[in-house]
Amino acid sequence: MVPTNLLKIGVVGATGMVGTEFLKILEQRRFPIDEIRLFASEASKGQMIGFRGENCKVDSLSDGCFKGLDLVFFSSGDGISQTWAPKAVSDGAYAIDNSGAFRMNAEVPLVVPEVNGDILEEVTSPTIIANPNCSTIQMVVALNPLHRKFGIESVKVATYQSVSGAGKLAVDELNQQTLAAMNHQDVETQIFPHPIAFNNIPQIGSFGADGFCSEETKMRKETKKILRNDSIRVSAFTVRTSTLNGHSEALWVTLKKRVSKEDVVSLFKTSPGLAVVDDPSNNQYPLTRTASGKDPVYVGRIHQDLEEENTWLMWVVSDNIRKGAALNGIQIAETIFKIDS
Repeated sequence: MVPTNLLKIGVVGATGMVGTEFLKILEQRRFPIDEIRLFASEASKGQMIGFRGENCKVDSLSDGCFKGLDLVFFSSGDGISQTWAPKAVSDGAYAIDNSGAFRMNAEVPLVVPEVNGDILEEVTSPTIIANPNCSTIQMVVALNPLHRKFGIESVKVATYQSVSGAGKLAVDELNQQTLAAMNHQDVETQIFPHPIAFNNIPQIGSFGADGFCSEETKMRKETKKILRNDSIRVSAFTVRTSTLNGHSEALWVTLKKRVSKEDVVSLFKTSPGLAVVDDPSNNQYPLTRTASGKDPVYVGRIHQDLEEENTWLMWVVSDNIRKGAALNGIQIAETIFKIDS
């Protein structure tokens, strides 16, 4: 572990949705910063971004640009991270990467601090640390306490993922298509394979020969790595919905032992990162719109399967840009540098 002082940090992809969220949360959590350098594409070079009352100039990536930094957050694509994250480490900085470039690399920690943050105790010098996929993060925060106390045989999940998960242009596309549809105009599609306004698309990423799309494969593989258990059976079906921000998931979790609802709910209420909203008789359960902009992973509609007594159904909701990306990365940094949030 590294002692806390004022840190010199960089943010790659600072003008994107996740990069913007990184800057917002760094301010909110009073992250101890001595210097911040912002990086983005050549098209954004020279742009000014406000941070802590000052205007910071956006620069493009170049050899040596990370020298003197202690930490770099990457919220860029796989290709950028593959090239530049190792350079950040070579220049002496920890690289916390939000892309998929290193997640399944056996030499790279894949971390959700509430779940497996203990592995960061072994990180004593600059290295790459991977931030998991947004839909995986919220799921494992809910699964972890069940896994630790009762053991999990299998997980089945259906996701309902907002367009913000596909970036700024996807949000713009939903807004434009909604307006066009309301005015009985033709709808133009660029980001998604079909119109997303007033629609659900059962595809996130590309399809493999096995019939699963890449988002589903990520959830299966990453969950096993984060929970450190390859024997858990995980199957996912991912859907893009016409909501702006926040991902929702319906989970079927089969435990290794019989437990009561009181056991499950009380466990969730005492688990870090979770907030329980579970009073369905009064229409109280997690909602996408109320989770947006919030830190916790929300869980509700917790009930036992009538056909399989060891299987529990639940509804899990979280802000995919916040906990599903930027906040999780910052929590990783806080753990490494022993920063009290």
